[in-house]
Amino acid sequence: MLVADETEAETIEHLNEAINARDGSALLSIAGEMHYADLAHHYENLDDEERDFFLKTIGPELATDVIGELPWTLIEEALQHFKPAQLRIILGNLSDDDRVDIFQIVSPENQRRYFSLLGPHDEQLTRNLLKYEEDTAGGRMTTAIGRITADMTVKQAITVLRRDQDSAETLARIFVVDEEGRLVGKVRLRDLAFHPWPTMIHDIMENADERVLATVDQEEAARMLSKYDLIVLPVVDEFDHLLGVITYDDAMEILQEESTEDIEKLAAIGGEQSELSYLNTSVQSHFRRRVIWLVALAFVSIFSGYVMFRFSAVLNQAYVLSLFLPMVVAAGGNSGGQAATMVIRAMSLGEVNTGTALRIAWKEMQTGILLGLSLGLVMGAFILFLLPLFQVPQAIPYPKLAMAVCASLLIQVFSATLMGSMLPLLARSIWLDPAVVSAPSLASTVDITGMLIYFSSARLILSL
Repeated sequence: MLVADETEAETIEHLNEAINARDGSALLSIAGEMHYADLAHHYENLDDEERDFFLKTIGPELATDVIGELPWTLIEEALQHFKPAQLRIILGNLSDDDRVDIFQIVSPENQRRYFSLLGPHDEQLTRNLLKYEEDTAGGRMTTAIGRITADMTVKQAITVLRRDQDSAETLARIFVVDEEGRLVGKVRLRDLAFHPWPTMIHDIMENADERVLATVDQEEAARMLSKYDLIVLPVVDEFDHLLGVITYDDAMEILQEESTEDIEKLAAIGGEQSELSYLNTSVQSHFRRRVIWLVALAFVSIFSGYVMFRFSAVLNQAYVLSLFLPMVVAAGGNSGGQAATMVIRAMSLGEVNTGTALRIAWKEMQTGILLGLSLGLVMGAFILFLLPLFQVPQAIPYPKLAMAVCASLLIQVFSATLMGSMLPLLARSIWLDPAVVSAPSLASTVDITGMLIYFSSARLILSL
């Protein structure tokens, strides 16, 4: 592994030297040995002049693969470096799903210009695919697939596939359609290879039960690929006509995008997700995506201060309570966050939904009681046996203080766990994103409820 890392670092160093020296032949030689995904990653770190030299040197053929791997924010700018004849080559060589992705992100003016550079077939195909939203199965599918009919023989099918082999993105699964283009089955390439040529396709094909509507969300399509261990997932319209497929590498990309989006929302980061690496994302972009939630949550947190202000008399009579206040509040945030994370994950995997809310609530109520009792007993033992060793000045008997803290922890952890499990379901039921609603709302809410529970329990138990 170390040798691989050293070799990669040395290659990058030679690439930089070639770019800095504007040595086109050296750049071409080195780029030819690198994977286009690595070239795309390196492109991010170049300045404008270096990018221009890099793209013009590698030419439209290699640039096609590199541009397909670039973050979407850099693609339109990269295409500006090429002349119309070169753009025609790039757009024609792109896979149909990559081409559609590019047409979805460029300006309307450039979209019209790029359409004028496409051939009639590619233009019509691209326009058809643009009818689907970017985040749907139809928006992510490719139409470059192996397609045969059930009334063919094995020999006829192989002839058709041999003709389409260069344009098909994958022949690992070959789909069978009827005379109207409806999906009726699938075969593997090895099925064709090991059956006699006169064999009819309908005699050897398997059912293609797993399929997804083109209008379904892309995340649902990616989950189906993972759940059913598929290499490709056929995409159909409402009449079951085969439109294309989503491949396994598409699913990996979709799941990465969705998981990144959920992680950022759980951390109260808003705005559109950037495909640029962290170091190449501007400070202004980081600021815009994070400042709004921080300001909003700051105002919400004022209520926590107000609760403390209202219970200042309790603190004045038993200042030792301030020692355990942060712990009680944090315990609610931690337990609620755990519950919310578990439920959001289960929702993203399709394991639970709003119809199972009662079962989820019952499970988390039991879990919350066990967690609250465990934490309360540990803290109670600490107050009774270890706190006296620190000689903390206070006039409240240790058993009563332990009881107040234990009761507060039990109620706080129980309520926060229940709240954390229900907020995502509530958000989903009113068509809001569970991740973006749950994390910020939960953190602020349990802070306020934690103080209310703690001070109310202390005043009741300690008779303050």
